[in-house]
Amino acid sequence: MTMQDNDNDNDQQLQADKPAPDAVVKGMSRRAQLLRFLFKYRNSGIFTGLALDEEQVQDVAEEGTPEQFSADLEQLGPTFIKLGQMLSTRPDFVPPRYATALERMQEGVAPVPFDQIKEVIEQQLGVRLSRVFPEFDEEPLGSASLAQVHRALLRDGTEVAVKVQKPNVAQQLVTDLDLLDEIAGAADHLTEAGRNLRFSDWLQEFRRTLMAELDYVAEAENLERFGEHLAPFEELQVPRPYWDFTRRKVLTMELVGGSQVNRISGLARTEQSMAPLASALVRAYLDQVFVHGEIHADPHPGNLRVTPEGRLAIFDLGMVVNIPPRQRDRLMKLLFAAVDGRGEQVAEEAIGLGIRLEDYDDARFTRDVGQLISRYAAHSQSTSEGRMVLELVAIASACGLRTPPELSLLGKTLLNLDAVRHSLAPELDTRALVEDHLQHVMRARLRKSLSSPNLAAEMMEVQALLRDGPRKLSDVLSLLADNRMKVRLTGLEESRLMENLQKIANRIAAGIVTAALIMASSMMMRIPTSSTLWGYPTVALLLFLLGVGLGLSIVVSAMLFDHRAKRREERPTR
Repeated sequence: MTMQDNDNDNDQQLQADKPAPDAVVKGMSRRAQLLRFLFKYRNSGIFTGLALDEEQVQDVAEEGTPEQFSADLEQLGPTFIKLGQMLSTRPDFVPPRYATALERMQEGVAPVPFDQIKEVIEQQLGVRLSRVFPEFDEEPLGSASLAQVHRALLRDGTEVAVKVQKPNVAQQLVTDLDLLDEIAGAADHLTEAGRNLRFSDWLQEFRRTLMAELDYVAEAENLERFGEHLAPFEELQVPRPYWDFTRRKVLTMELVGGSQVNRISGLARTEQSMAPLASALVRAYLDQVFVHGEIHADPHPGNLRVTPEGRLAIFDLGMVVNIPPRQRDRLMKLLFAAVDGRGEQVAEEAIGLGIRLEDYDDARFTRDVGQLISRYAAHSQSTSEGRMVLELVAIASACGLRTPPELSLLGKTLLNLDAVRHSLAPELDTRALVEDHLQHVMRARLRKSLSSPNLAAEMMEVQALLRDGPRKLSDVLSLLADNRMKVRLTGLEESRLMENLQKIANRIAAGIVTAALIMASSMMMRIPTSSTLWGYPTVALLLFLLGVGLGLSIVVSAMLFDHRAKRREERPTR
């Protein structure tokens, strides 16, 4: 299947997922439901919580506790369950207590009737269920907000797990996301927090991630790709997809048994050391991020199992985010500087990743980041790298620096990995492991940069500089010697600066004319004349009215058309 075919399929699916016209009334009630939810937590500090102190948070607790907030999100449906999971990665959006409650949000929901699941499978595969799966358990192995998983048997006797998307989930997601788009757009224009955080940009990223999670063909590709990338780590296992029985809403993959990592008993850890599994998992995910440029955004304990063979199986790879190479380099430098205790370099790399807003406070940001890294270095055994990165994001937001979502996702991933490490091998030193593997990654990248193709490309650049450099330098010196060096600023005539200067000049000229008319009319009032209007000299009164009209027009124009300048945002140099 070509990339163009995939794009066409996605477009057709999105069109099919659009709500029908008869759903307008339901959409209106859904909007009212969402607005009531937002109104309930209007003072809780959600999205603006960094400005609230503890006393304010305590006062707000009467309206709705963090646990109630999480429960209310779950009641709103699948879209908001996913939204809560993503919000837990953004400490710049929600206060710490709410983020903690969202981290504990569970996706376990009641399964849909088997007849509906059977209908989805037969529609997607184009054949009767019994023709593909001689055995198919009606009771699901697990049920989440978007899908549920069933055990089945292929015709050759192979046991598989079949992940099936629940009916009408996609339509509900599209409707909810459209409503959220409207609210986020209004918040960006009307609130200070919206102008700083750009809710619309974050929501668009959330939409892309969520729509990709609904495409099980893409998830099968992720399973296959992660399986190849993690092949060097023998302790890890990724289920193999079965392409003949995989479609957009049905994913058939290898059935892997085992126990969730958060349910491993202490006795099992004494019988078999889990440290190699935890170490391999951390090293593999560091490779995924900094070598392959992919973040599995949801490696929580529920998606990892210890198999009877003593390996660690990784599930649910629908939520994968790609990182561009340049951003990947900065993220690696930032994390390496953090584990090495170099706070100033951490601040420098964070500034390079982010966008400096108009109220950005460089001195405060550098100071607070330095203190954060110092605390992390002093309490490395009790503070995880993920928590440190998320606190860095919160500090950046408070200081007027908008960080990219990839930094928050990295922090959340590291936090989840630390939770898995604590369940498997509490004695494992994660900081030393991360520092050692990052050094390994940097050495590998250095060796790659010294490869023959890279060296040849660099030599060609040097050759071009040596060939053209002397001539260009001679041209510059000749212009300077003849006093013919000119610097030309293009586009100034059409720039906003010239437009504003012209407005100022017009306003000044109109003001002078207005003042002259009023002064002339007041002087002419004293001159006797036979032509009067309402007892005043006609010419003097007309000049006075003309002056008043011009003055009022200047005031009205200033009030209606002189908008506040857009917030200045300074993007990092690349």
